[in-house]
Amino acid sequence: MSLRIYNTLSRKLEEFLPLQAGHVRMYVCGMTVYDLCHIGHARMMMAFDVVQRWLRASDYAVTYVRNITDVDDKINARALRDFPDLPLNDAIAKVTSATAAQFHQDVAALGCSPPTHEPRATEHIQGMIEVIEKLIARGHAYNAGGEVLFDVRSMPAYGALSGRDLDANKAGARVAVDAHKRDAADFVLWKLSSADEPGWDSPWGRGRPGWHIECSAMSKAFLGDTFDIHGGGLDLIFPHHENEIAQSTCASEHAIMANTWMHNGFVQVEGKKMSKSEGNFITIHDLLHTDKFGGRSWPGAVMRYAMMLTHYRQPIDWTYERLLLSSKHLTDLWLRTNDVAPSDPDPFVISALLDDLNSPEAVVRLHSLLGDVI
Repeated sequence: MSLRIYNTLSRKLEEFLPLQAGHVRMYVCGMTVYDLCHIGHARMMMAFDVVQRWLRASDYAVTYVRNITDVDDKINARALRDFPDLPLNDAIAKVTSATAAQFHQDVAALGCSPPTHEPRATEHIQGMIEVIEKLIARGHAYNAGGEVLFDVRSMPAYGALSGRDLDANKAGARVAVDAHKRDAADFVLWKLSSADEPGWDSPWGRGRPGWHIECSAMSKAFLGDTFDIHGGGLDLIFPHHENEIAQSTCASEHAIMANTWMHNGFVQVEGKKMSKSEGNFITIHDLLHTDKFGGRSWPGAVMRYAMMLTHYRQPIDWTYERLLLSSKHLTDLWLRTNDVAPSDPDPFVISALLDDLNSPEAVVRLHSLLGDVI
């Protein structure tokens, strides 16, 4: 049996066949480093860590790229809030360096291996400018109102990933259209910066990139115009991943950016959407180092096990009971397998993981081998 993965683009399970035999190239959207990572981020990091580990265990060489976004208006706002007495660029450096360092500590505690490459957006500004220049030259982008915008109507296939119909986004009571846009759905590739904002010289003036262009440039730099797997959370399908496809395919004139698009499901907390207003916004750091959730801290291995009890594409309800059960199961497994001699992998576990990384089936089988009922 070969590996099958659910492809968001085709909306079906497909046999996974890499473009280059024996080598998988995978890009996953990483963090915007302005705040601590929450458990939704943790799920994404762990889900794609499992993907890359399983591919390596299946004897593939894997080039795994996960970016860091270190230029963004949210970062600017946090820097102004936290360091009002510093020049903005110095304040931004403090925010991004501290947040990135904490992110690395958090994901390491969750058992995630580092990616092969972890590019930062600010290191690839020239690559972004080059992609934008190609889009303009090929009639897919235009300069207006101090911004360079992608012309969504220039791409007939726009909306294929998300299933969105452009005509449903027409200007009207529910869609505000900036006067300089040709279409309500046109999105920013480059915007001008004021004197006190971060900026880089470009053919369109000193400015900074839009969010979506960053991943198009960084994935191209490390993986080429077309690669095997692009991953992220469900919330990134639209607009981020849809717009990445638009930019990348129109700039390269390749019909495909990534052959397989994988997306992990959402995380709720005790049956409710996680939000600061609900008071249930939980960071990885909170879980690892404080008693904010359930009156105790939780080891990274317990959180990882708790995530694997649900298929990566399905929603998770993050509850105290789930973590307590995971802690018990994991302790039992460690105690009962501590002196077990290594043996060939169980075929039922292998079969489960080949079926779209079905970790809950694999966990159930693992416990059944030990005579457990879970």
